[in-house]
Amino acid sequence: MAAEKIFLIGMMGSGKTFWTKKIAKWIKSAGYDLDDLIEMTEEKTIAEIFEEDGEEYFRKSEAKILRWFKEKKKFVLATGGGTPCFMENMAWMKKEGIVIWLDESVEILVQRLLAEKAHRPLIANLSDEAITNFIQQKLVERHAFYQQANYRLSSDQITEAGLKKLISKHAS
Repeated sequence: MAAEKIFLIGMMGSGKTFWTKKIAKWIKSAGYDLDDLIEMTEEKTIAEIFEEDGEEYFRKSEAKILRWFKEKKKFVLATGGGTPCFMENMAWMKKEGIVIWLDESVEILVQRLLAEKAHRPLIANLSDEAITNFIQQKLVERHAFYQQANYRLSSDQITEAGLKKLISKHAS
């Protein structure tokens, strides 16, 4: 298992996209966001895909695009919050590289998501209180999948130093 292929998982708002860009610079590789790739491929926003084609279609498209990374030698990929929970994606990612769970606290997730609520279709129409409940419920649903990650970094460990230390353990 080398650190050439790094998958970041976690709830929306956990910083997957932010850290993907940073890690890609550190290891001198490409950084990708799975949701962005799905939107480019489908030529629709995630919200439009869910609305027009349904979640099952979205999850199939997500799994197909995720599998494209089998051919890539070195990358960092920010996955969608639900990616590890469908289509045997978690097992596939673990076989291909290392999976890091950014396990941010509910309070921090809610704080970040309130600021970008309009850009998040799953929570755009929820009240602030409902967002907290939504996040807590999703964490319960996804925990069994997330906990299969090779590494779990909690709030105080999701730092530049924490991530660099973890990645350097796998440097080739």
